[in-house]
Amino acid sequence: MKQNNMLAMILAGGRGTRLHELTKKMAKPAVSYGGKYRIIDFPLSNCANSGIDVVGVLTQYESIQLNSYVAVGRRWGLDAKNSGVYVLPPREKADANLDVYRGTADAISQNIDFIDTFSPEYLLILSGDHIYKMNYAKMLAYHKENNADATIAVIEVPMKEASRFGIMNTDEETGRIVEFEEKPEKPKSNLASMGIYIFNWKLLRKMLMADMKDNDSSHDFGKDIIPALLNDGKSVYAYKFKGYWKDVGTIDSLWEANMDLLSKNNELDLHDPTWKIYTEDVTSLPQYIGADASIEKAFVTQGCVIDGEVKNSVLFTGAKVAAGAKVIDSVLMPGSEVEEGAVVQRALVADDIKIGKNAVVGSADSEHIELVAKRVKGEE
Repeated sequence: MKQNNMLAMILAGGRGTRLHELTKKMAKPAVSYGGKYRIIDFPLSNCANSGIDVVGVLTQYESIQLNSYVAVGRRWGLDAKNSGVYVLPPREKADANLDVYRGTADAISQNIDFIDTFSPEYLLILSGDHIYKMNYAKMLAYHKENNADATIAVIEVPMKEASRFGIMNTDEETGRIVEFEEKPEKPKSNLASMGIYIFNWKLLRKMLMADMKDNDSSHDFGKDIIPALLNDGKSVYAYKFKGYWKDVGTIDSLWEANMDLLSKNNELDLHDPTWKIYTEDVTSLPQYIGADASIEKAFVTQGCVIDGEVKNSVLFTGAKVAAGAKVIDSVLMPGSEVEEGAVVQRALVADDIKIGKNAVVGSADSEHIELVAKRVKGEE
């Protein structure tokens, strides 16, 4: 904790119900993205790159896979002395029964003892299910510069979409937040909260202790803690983030985020050596492209075997496309297979799913992306 005396807590307990079968047995932050990554790799890599040594990951829903993945801190270089990634599921305490996390603020409240162990000056709170690259050290510098009690990262969204977000209304000259509106019908601003907060720990600790005793509270940062800070006249500032940021909460948005990687001007740039995204190093052979394969504008990861046609698609580790098969405008997740003559179009094929011989999945003119999460039988 020497570098900036800031500890990070990643909220990674969400169900991700709009991802349907992808999150039936797996927490949303553990879902695969971008060929070889998982969504949780992004906030963890951002922490490592920002010089944050201690990270708590708060898990809850279907967390077995996420817990075992995150527990190997060395993937993100967070395994040195005085650093580490700590998995924090809800647990039974001596003076209380096992209590699930009732809201975002409650998840932090239940881990006050853990945070106190490190006695940080600042607490960074992150969501575990967004895809972006961000230097939290710069956000902390802005927080200190303004002598703020809390700083909230915001991103400009189109005004017509602003009613879908928590919106921060600010003093334009200073950046100080004067009002917070949760999904307003008539938004006054287009500065959307990214669910990234820096708090002075002593103040937040006091507020969380009071919030725990309040039976009328939803124990949520957006609904309770932030409004309480503003009502008390505390100095809360908006930190404007410019760059790629994607909430991958639906099948369509997860597909879009993968498709964005095919763009030449992609802001995320996973190959940037100055801000690496670290992940599990899977042992697999290099990709194999057959003599008769046809590939146009594709993101192909190690272990893939392509003998058919791939166009405008993203193929994750170990995906296979057989001879005569076509994969167009689609995402093939790890270990998925498209057998001979099958056609996959505008679809997202889940991990280890097989598309049978000559089967047809998805269509070029469908409004939404088709999720294929069960084996599709083809011709025998």
